[in-house]
Amino acid sequence: MKHFKIIILIILFFFNHKSYADENIVEILKKNNNIIFIRHSLAPGSGDPENINLNDCKTQRNLNKEGIRQSKKIGNFFKKNNIKVEHIFSSEWCRCKDTAFYAFDNYKTFDALNSFYSEKFHKNKKKQIQQIKKFISNWDKNSNLVFVTHYVVILELLKIGVGSGEIIISNKNYEIIDRITTN
Repeated sequence: MKHFKIIILIILFFFNHKSYADENIVEILKKNNNIIFIRHSLAPGSGDPENINLNDCKTQRNLNKEGIRQSKKIGNFFKKNNIKVEHIFSSEWCRCKDTAFYAFDNYKTFDALNSFYSEKFHKNKKKQIQQIKKFISNWDKNSNLVFVTHYVVILELLKIGVGSGEIIISNKNYEIIDRITTN
C-alpha cells in the first residue's frame, strides 16, 4: 500500500507539473500587463567566487551549453506565441545578461536586479528591493515587463523558490499568475 501511494504521488506530480505554458497563460501574456520574472538559465554551481568582478565574466559563474539552449528556448516561447516584450531588464551578472541576450537580444541592465546572495553584496538587499518595488509601482502596464534576475531576488519579492530558467508571471501586486519551467 505504501508503494502504491508513492507511485500515485509521482504520477500526480508529473501530470500536474507544467513544463510548457498552456493556451490560457499565452493569452494572459498577450494582454501586455504582466510582470515576468525569469531566473537566469543554467549556470552550474552556486554563488560566485570571492574575486567576482561584474565587468569580467571569467570571475563569475556562467551559462553552460544547456543554459544557452535553455535561454534560446525562453526566447522561442515568446516568439512562437507572439508575446510582445518591449521592456527587458537584466541583472548586471553575466549569467543574467547572457540569458537575456540569448532569449531576447535586446535588454538593459538594472542594478536593482543584482544578486545579494553573497556576503559581499548582501548589504544592498534592502535598497535593491525598494528600487524594484518603486520601478514596478511607476510602471505603466501597457506592455509586459521582463526581469532577468537571480533566485534570491525572486524569492524576496514573490516568496517562492525557482529553478534555473524558470519564468514566473505576476501582477503588479506580486500575486503569482502562473509559472513556466523551461527544462
